[in-house]
Amino acid sequence: ISICRDLPNIEVITFSVNGISDLEPLHQCQNLSELYLRRNNIRSLDELFYLKTLPRLRVLWLAENPCCGPDPHRYRMTVLRNLPSLQKLDNQAVTEEELSQALVDGVEITAPPARSRLENGWSSTASSTAGSTSEPESQLLSCSLEETNKTQDELDMKPVPRDKYSSFSPQETDCSCKKRNNVLNAILLLMNELDAEGLEIIQQTVVRRLQAFQKKELQEE
Repeated sequence: ISICRDLPNIEVITFSVNGISDLEPLHQCQNLSELYLRRNNIRSLDELFYLKTLPRLRVLWLAENPCCGPDPHRYRMTVLRNLPSLQKLDNQAVTEEELSQALVDGVEITAPPARSRLENGWSSTASSTAGSTSEPESQLLSCSLEETNKTQDELDMKPVPRDKYSSFSPQETDCSCKKRNNVLNAILLLMNELDAEGLEIIQQTVVRRLQAFQKKELQEE
């Protein structure tokens, strides 16, 4: 995610399901208001240190990371103590009562994470548990499709119909879906940096691309 160092004006970022473990590149995104990091490899809540400098951050989705640990209350209180401006955490609205309780139950993070070892005591157990879980091949299709649609939901986009992947095997679908998801995230991330003229160029390119696909489908029929 080092590209974020060159996008200081970015407002919405979705990096869900991308194996991310280091949030340092985000600390320069001063206009960031929404950040989606669900199901990555963030092992320590000390990574929140890099988000404390973002004055406009209002929405954070951090669930399904090892740093969430075995204690949901402690996790949520720690996040809210360090990011008290959040209005929504993990798709759940933040209340005034929670912000007050976070001052008591949350842990203050005052330094960046140590890269050589884990500072967070619960992370190693959570990480090993998550790493030992494997999914049957028969579940790959539904899992990959679910992850794509969750990302689409984060971006207020329509879900992907299951029949779009019916011609692929589960292994091919899982791989192609992850690749598609990563490409889509990158494109949407960069589109936020474009002006009206740039968006018009994108629109024209997309129209031509769609026409080419439609022509190819007609020829195959």
